[in-house]
Amino acid sequence: MNLLNRALLTTAAALLSFASAHAQTALPSLTGDWSGTLGPLEFTAHLADPAGGPRTATLDIPAQSANGLVMQFTAPTDSVYLRLRQPVAAQFAGRRSADGQQLTGEWQQGLRSFPLTFSRAGGTKAAGPNRPQTPQPPFPYQSAEVTFKNEKAGITLAGTYTVPADMGPFPAVVLLTGSGPEDRNETILGHQPFAVLADYLTRHGIAVLRFDDRGVGQSGGTQKGMTSADYTTDAQAALAWLRAQPGIRKNQVGLLGHSEGGTAAIGAAGQPAGPDFLVLLAAPGVAGDELIVQQSLALVGLNTSDPAQLAAIEKQQRSMTRIIQKTPDDAQAHTQLMALYNPTNDPNTAAAMEAQYAVMVSPFYRHLLADRPAQTLAKVHCPVLALGGSKDRQVPAALNLAATAAGLKAAGNRDVTTKELPGLNHLFQTAATGSPAEYATIEETFAPAALALIGDWIAQHTRK
Repeated sequence: MNLLNRALLTTAAALLSFASAHAQTALPSLTGDWSGTLGPLEFTAHLADPAGGPRTATLDIPAQSANGLVMQFTAPTDSVYLRLRQPVAAQFAGRRSADGQQLTGEWQQGLRSFPLTFSRAGGTKAAGPNRPQTPQPPFPYQSAEVTFKNEKAGITLAGTYTVPADMGPFPAVVLLTGSGPEDRNETILGHQPFAVLADYLTRHGIAVLRFDDRGVGQSGGTQKGMTSADYTTDAQAALAWLRAQPGIRKNQVGLLGHSEGGTAAIGAAGQPAGPDFLVLLAAPGVAGDELIVQQSLALVGLNTSDPAQLAAIEKQQRSMTRIIQKTPDDAQAHTQLMALYNPTNDPNTAAAMEAQYAVMVSPFYRHLLADRPAQTLAKVHCPVLALGGSKDRQVPAALNLAATAAGLKAAGNRDVTTKELPGLNHLFQTAATGSPAEYATIEETFAPAALALIGDWIAQHTRK
C-alpha cells in the first residue's frame, strides 16, 4: 500500500524519526545531474546548488514522457529533500553518502515508500537484483492487448488478456492491483507480480484479464479523488467484459484482488452480476481506522519491542484517525495533524511530513478510514479464498484473515477458505522480516507455493 498493493506504507512515526535533525557541517555542492532507478523507471534529477542559494531542481522520467518537472529542493545538513507537487504529490527524502557520490533514501508517493538511490552522473550506479520469475516470450498461450469501457465512470481502461491454447471454454479471472497508481503487472521495484500470476494461471487453463489503473499506462481517467468505491466500478466493468468474451464459461468468472484490490473485489461481489468466486490476497478484514493502527504497530515493531514506545505510537495513530474522522474541513485537519506529529514545530520534520498530511486528508484516505469490511463481506455469497503472509507488515495476516472469515460466515457463507502462509510478506515473497525495505532486495517475485495454492483452488471451484 501500496497504504495497500502491494502497498508500502511509511508511517508518520517512521518519517518523524527519518527526518530528525543532524549536526550542522559544511558540505560540498550538490550541483549536477543525478540518476536513479525505481523499478523499470529511470529518474534523472538536475540539481542546482549554488553557494548562497537559491536551490532549484527538475526531474526527468523518460519512460513516462515527463521532462523538466519542477521540484522544490532543500538540503538541511546531510539530508536532501526533493518535492514534486505536479502532476502528482511525491518526494524524495535521502542523505548524502560519505563520498558525496550518492543520495540514498526513499521515494514517497501517497502512503507508499520505495527505496531509491540517486548516483551523481559519472559515478557508480547501484545494480538491481535479478527478477528470475518475470515471464519471457514466447508464451504457450494467446495474449492480446485489449480495452474495455467503464460506462458509469465514462472512461476506457486498457489491459492484457491471456487465454490458454487448449480448446475452451475456460474459467476466467480479473486481477485487481493494490492501492495507488499501478500498471497491469502491478510493477513494483522491478517485480511484476501480476505478470507472474497471470502467466501461471493461464498455463494452468485459466483465462486472465489484468489492466492498468485509471490514469496509468494506456488507461484513461485519473487517480485524483479516487476511492476504493470507484475502483469497484472498474472491477465490475472488467468482470462484465470478461464474461462477454467467446470461449469463457460465463458462470465461472472470478475476481482476484491484492490489498486494496481485495476491497474493490469484495465491493463488486456484493453487487448484482458479481463474481462467481473471489480470491483475496492480503485484503483488509478489519475496520479501516483499526487497520491503520495495526499496520503502524507492525511496521514500528520491526525496530522496537519496547511496550512504552509501541503504546505511544498506538496512541498517536488513534489520535490521527480521530482527527481526520471528526474534522471534515481539510485545512483544520491539516493544522491539527501538524500539532500532533510535530509539536515542537521543527522545520525539517514539517517539510518531511508535508506530503503525508496531504494524503491523510485526501478522499482516498478518508474513505479508507471509514471502510467497514464486516458490512461488505456480509453481502458476499460466492466461494472465497483469502490468503495472507505471516510476515505481512502492511495488512497483518492473522488479524485480518480472522475478521474476513468471521464476516463471511456470519452471513451464512460456508465456502470460505482462509490460510496464513508462513514466511511470506505483503507481496507474497519469501521474506526475512517482512519489512517493505526488503521488497527490492528479494529476487523472488511470488512464492511458488502461493501460486500453486491459488491455481489449485480456482481449478477445484471451476470444474465442469
